Amino acid sequence: MKTREQLIDFIQKQKTAFIASVDEDGFPCMKAMFAPRKIDGNCFYFSTNTSSLRAQQYMKNPKASIYFYNRGRFRYEGLLLTGTMEVLRDEAIKKEIWQNGDRLYYKQGVDDPDYCVLKFTAVRGRRYCDLKTTSFHFEELA
Repeated sequence: MKTREQLIDFIQKQKTAFIASVDEDGFPCMKAMFAPRKIDGNCFYFSTNTSSLRAQQYMKNPKASIYFYNRGRFRYEGLLLTGTMEVLRDEAIKKEIWQNGDRLYYKQGVDDPDYCVLKFTAVRGRRYCDLKTTSFHFEELA
């Protein structure tokens, strides 16, 4: 099993994250996103539109998962994390993860009402690598 630091290092090397929410009928819904902008312990921060379908689903049901993978020539590694997703509109966190190119999506800048932050808090995970699968609780990682 990898350490927390090794898992975070793996995540930071990925350009894409897949995030999943639960719709009103209880079905999982997945979407590709840019990688998290900030990682703090077991919390992962993404930027998105407040009006997005995913944000609306998380406001109704915070159950979520995120998935990262690296498909190498001879090796595939995947990491699934499950937990909860919060939709944050707090000015401080919005400013913290804001990037210059974001104005392309949010014309009013960091104060755009359609700009929000998704905060995913990982509870447990499952890692696949070298034909082996390992399950873990995030807080138990070294």
